[in-house]
Amino acid sequence: MTDYVIEIERVWKEYPVWHDNPGLKEFLVNFRKFIKRDKTNHFFALKDIVLKVKRGECVGIIGKNGAGKSTLLSIMLGTVYPTKGKIKINIRATPLLEIGAGFHPDLTGRENVILNGVLLGLTKKDVLGQMDSIIDFSEIKEFIDIPVRTYSSGMYLRLAFSVAIHTDPRLLVIDEILSVGDESFQKKSQQAMLSLINGGVTTVLVSHNLQIIREICSRVLWLDHGQIVAEGEPEKIIEEYKKQVA
Repeated sequence: MTDYVIEIERVWKEYPVWHDNPGLKEFLVNFRKFIKRDKTNHFFALKDIVLKVKRGECVGIIGKNGAGKSTLLSIMLGTVYPTKGKIKINIRATPLLEIGAGFHPDLTGRENVILNGVLLGLTKKDVLGQMDSIIDFSEIKEFIDIPVRTYSSGMYLRLAFSVAIHTDPRLLVIDEILSVGDESFQKKSQQAMLSLINGGVTTVLVSHNLQIIREICSRVLWLDHGQIVAEGEPEKIIEEYKKQVA
């Protein structure tokens, strides 16, 4: 069995750039012009990315907005496919990417816990067995039986995070979610993450919070304009990054 959970080989991701998109009337009147227009404009969100992540490793990804961080996570999760290159994920991934992903607004928090737990690989019986722990960790017990459309974004994220860490994850792919809630909940979330990492859960974490990256990650990847600028020990890479963005 390979020691690598994630293997990314020479991955590029290209997106087309469309200019002057017409309205329906303009398109019908100028049909031939728009059919013949140049469609070759494009940009690369990722350029020749090579990355291997070992089992049990926690890799942080930093960079400015538009650097390609979220695209790289999406490719890891299989929601976006590379234009060129190869990617191999050797274990099931648990995503924590956006507020309430997978939550149904008309269902209660409790019902969404069951739904999300099953989507993340547990049986309904397993989810029900973890229900009290999930609710206690989220700290929204008084709201758990009302529709989640009434929740604040912080409540969404607390519940989503709590479900994810209770589903026996093997690979966690996280985008900014550790910054949710007040300082107390953030510290509790970080401790929960450290406990999972120390227990062997592989983690890929994107965050603009460099202190979280410094405290949790064993290796840091710095992306800029879709390319890897540097990677290595967190303190060194973070200091280099701070000098560039200051």
